[in-house]
Amino acid sequence: MENASSVKEFILLGLSEDPGVQKICFVLFLFFYMLIVAGNLLIIITVTSSQPLTSPMYFFLCYLSFVDICYSSVTAPKMLADFLVGNKTISFVGCMAQLFGVHFFGCTEIFILTVMAYDRYLAICRPLHYTTLMTRRVCGRMVIGSWVGGFMHSIVQTLLTIQLPFCGPNKIDHYFCDVHPLLQLACTDTYAMGIAIVANSGMITLSSFFILVMSYVVILVSLKRIGWHKALSTCGSHITVVILFFGPCTFIYIRPSSSLLEDKSIAVFYTVITPMLNPLIYTLRNTEVKSAMRKLWSRKVGSENGKLYVVYRKICEKDFVSVTERAQELIDASYLVYLFCASGPVYMVPMENKNNVTEFILHGLTQDKRVAKVCFLLFLTFYITVILGNLLIIITIKTSEQLNSPLYFFLSHLSFMDISYSTVAPKLIYDLLLEKRTISFVGCTAQLFGGHFFRCTEIFLLTAMAYDHCTAICKELHYTNIVTKRVCIWLVAASWVGGFVHSMVQTLLVIQLPFCGPSEIDHYFCDVHPLLKLACTDTYIVGISVVANSGVISLGCFIALIVSYIVVLVSLRTCSFKGHLKAVCTCAFQITVIVLLFGPGIFIYMCPSTTFSADKTVSVFYTIITPMLNPLVYTLRNKEVKNAMKKL
Repeated sequence: MENASSVKEFILLGLSEDPGVQKICFVLFLFFYMLIVAGNLLIIITVTSSQPLTSPMYFFLCYLSFVDICYSSVTAPKMLADFLVGNKTISFVGCMAQLFGVHFFGCTEIFILTVMAYDRYLAICRPLHYTTLMTRRVCGRMVIGSWVGGFMHSIVQTLLTIQLPFCGPNKIDHYFCDVHPLLQLACTDTYAMGIAIVANSGMITLSSFFILVMSYVVILVSLKRIGWHKALSTCGSHITVVILFFGPCTFIYIRPSSSLLEDKSIAVFYTVITPMLNPLIYTLRNTEVKSAMRKLWSRKVGSENGKLYVVYRKICEKDFVSVTERAQELIDASYLVYLFCASGPVYMVPMENKNNVTEFILHGLTQDKRVAKVCFLLFLTFYITVILGNLLIIITIKTSEQLNSPLYFFLSHLSFMDISYSTVAPKLIYDLLLEKRTISFVGCTAQLFGGHFFRCTEIFLLTAMAYDHCTAICKELHYTNIVTKRVCIWLVAASWVGGFVHSMVQTLLVIQLPFCGPSEIDHYFCDVHPLLKLACTDTYIVGISVVANSGVISLGCFIALIVSYIVVLVSLRTCSFKGHLKAVCTCAFQITVIVLLFGPGIFIYMCPSTTFSADKTVSVFYTIITPMLNPLVYTLRNKEVKNAMKKL
């Protein structure tokens, strides 16, 4: 596979090269990473399982914790592994993936923190209008906007870096791949790119930091009547975490194309320290969260659904009154949120939710207990095969020097996509053992987004692989000039972007719909058509949009794939009968898998806003069967892959 850069891997020097210091750092950062994962997971579980924690603040906090886990997981595991090995290498593709992940989750966290500051500002300075301004739809759009902003930022950073030529040396004086250390290694002038980084990363960090500081200043001024000491004790810890996160980021990214020895030590603050402190600052100082954690720990979550604990502050009189009443006697199944204002009594107010449905009931594949047990064993076997088969392909391709052609480059991404796409299986398998199969509204939306994101990305990857096949067979002499490493990366990146845009459109179409009841979905996962059927509004236009989006993509890519295979077979007509028969057999297996993936998708998504009882059975083919067959079809019939597996 042609590569304009002679560097295929980088050597990370890490935080320290002293073996004694490395052992100490390993124990220390392993402890930090365990705290990050455990603390933030505890927050997510507490918020999602506790009914009182339904305000916008906890909605944003749940996403912040998820981003913290992802953000630290991009760098910490690799750093910990490198503490124990002498040769700390990372492949070019792995380096670019780490660069993308760091900027994606880092920028998303910045935007979420900014959104949380806006939420606090409205809650304190405009309490009377808070419920009308911070509706559920607004909160959802803000979170989606944060993810989209992070994605766009990281794509720009990655594309700026990936096109640079690296001729050597290949030593990065850092513990993860970042823009500035890579610019130092590029064998070209990077001044203009350094300016672009300042315009992108630097300005985002600096402007968001300025907004956050201003919001806290406004909040402190608004809270002056309750006393500066109390106000500072509430906001001081938050401001400390913000400074620990934004200060190092501003210091590093506001400088054009320059790296200092201190950068890797400073980076520890925003990659490890801040994600560890966030759960402590935002929750352990919060009475509601601590109370919900105690209930969760004692397994009494949900046992007191009828009670509501309200605390309100009379600022003028500076006293507290505790009231315990039935929630249903005060509000319609809503819970209250702390709001502090400069004057008058301020009550906790609920996050507005125009939907009566907060969770959905999944009917699953079957309601027969005996059939459910058989399905459990069957799909558990399928899912294990999907994971192991595709992981084996990824490991084989990454560790084999012979498998470096574009075909295997695409195949490794396809295997990763199959593993990710089959994530609907764990919920399906788990639900087969339960009688009540519920999923929260947020969880349902996340499953909808993930299903369409990974499926659409896989469709585009298969189309890119078909283009690679056609070029390799029909333009053999020009193949290496046409399908270069850069072209392959662009095709994979375009597949991911296309999948993201598609899934965003599908999710936004559904998330704005009102759901008044019933809440029973005759399926084993959340998809567009079953949800449209439950919406208490006319969904004809949305149904047409689904056809124009999912249906046309599935049908268009399917036609492109079939045409590519026809072209391949026609091009091979001059071969011997034995060679032609071999080509037909190979293509027949691949076409079978493609039909199993695209056929059900076209059947389901080409019909506007209609559902059939057979839909959930048909969906099994493209959610479980195809990801299981892909490693068998694309590798076990391939001599190169089988030889590489034997060596492995």
